Amino acid sequence: MRTLFILLVLCASAQAETFRNSNGQVVGRSSTTNAGTTFYNPAGQITGRAVTTSTGTTFYNPMGQQTGRSARK
Repeated sequence: MRTLFILLVLCASAQAETFRNSNGQVVGRSSTTNAGTTFYNPAGQITGRAVTTSTGTTFYNPMGQQTGRSARK
């Protein structure tokens, strides 16, 4: 039971990054989970997403429409 709980916590955890300009002002943030990376502007609005699989990375706009793709070789 404890092992299952630990696995669920690890799977649900996210990594967060904050992006700053040369003056130290926050210009964006990102949050990465096993489902992909979501990018936010300084106001917290979603600006896009990136999902990486074994074949490459697909990029999406805030409405979920695919905007680009990078293939792995």
